[in-house]
Amino acid sequence: MKKIILLIPFFGILFICISVKVYSKQSANNVYHLNLPLGLDEFAIEIPKDNPITKEKIALGKELYFDPRLSADGTISCASCHNPKLAFTDGLPASVGIKGQMGRRSAPTIINRVFGKVQFWDGRASSLEEQAKVPMINPTEMGNRDYDEVVRRLRNIKGYREGFKKAFGTEEFTIEHVAEAIASFERTVVSGDSPFDKFESGGDEKAISESAKRGLEIFHDKGRCTECHAGFNFTDERFHNTGVGMNKPNPDLGRYEITKKEEDRGAFKTPTLREIARTGPYMHDGSLETLDEVVEFYNKGGIKNPNLDKEMKPLNLTEEEKRDLVEFLKTLNGEGWQEITIPAKLPQ
Repeated sequence: MKKIILLIPFFGILFICISVKVYSKQSANNVYHLNLPLGLDEFAIEIPKDNPITKEKIALGKELYFDPRLSADGTISCASCHNPKLAFTDGLPASVGIKGQMGRRSAPTIINRVFGKVQFWDGRASSLEEQAKVPMINPTEMGNRDYDEVVRRLRNIKGYREGFKKAFGTEEFTIEHVAEAIASFERTVVSGDSPFDKFESGGDEKAISESAKRGLEIFHDKGRCTECHAGFNFTDERFHNTGVGMNKPNPDLGRYEITKKEEDRGAFKTPTLREIARTGPYMHDGSLETLDEVVEFYNKGGIKNPNLDKEMKPLNLTEEEKRDLVEFLKTLNGEGWQEITIPAKLPQ
């Protein structure tokens, strides 16, 4: 079956795709085509030319993703911080790594990162392949001394040697192969076909409540949310200083740590709002527990500081408007990622 894509105007400036669900399949050249739910744009998919997705890479990457043997002490896997039971987050203000060490930032969901141009809150990784490697040698996260340690451990597992042989044609795999497999799996973690998509793209007037419809109008108009949360994935993939944490004695400087540009001080990447009702707590430091708190934070215009984004201004929303906006945000819970299950067993 082929996928039919129609573009319709979305509030005059954006476009939403109507996607007819099709079956994922393997093409003649072994490249795997993603099956995207309603509302997602297949033309926005970010897949490196040197790492096309295949069925074998996905299967291998899934095993690696859930395997705690990627960590130095065998206790932490990718799924420890990006748990499918919690919409691929961990539900904590800051993630916990080996030996119970606490990180400094909340784990963002990996849902719809197939559309992402840069990874991590500070954008330090330019691809999912690069992102997959970083935690392995982070002393707080997986704690390995170097990548060679990870590769040696995996090469000692017969099942993985066989898996890499199927996926990459070699048992002498490298850390690049490991990262490419994990990234291939992560690109299959998607969310669409939400009540909002059924309403906006599918034309189902009953898909969302009247309160949510009012909230949608606020989202685009008085709330000015689309200044950052734009497009079908509800993110501009850019970095903004909203003031979160900037009133602390030693604030997290975010993007500035990567670029050293003064204008990036305290700026963090705009997260997708898809599945937002399932992925709290919120902000890069997990400082806001509920969507009501998030809406109130923006309603007040964030926290003032010298680098506050110019778009951050008090919104003057009424109590009813705040409730309507939260109701709209809840309509962004979708389908797709729930089909991913934890492997019954890992390679031995």
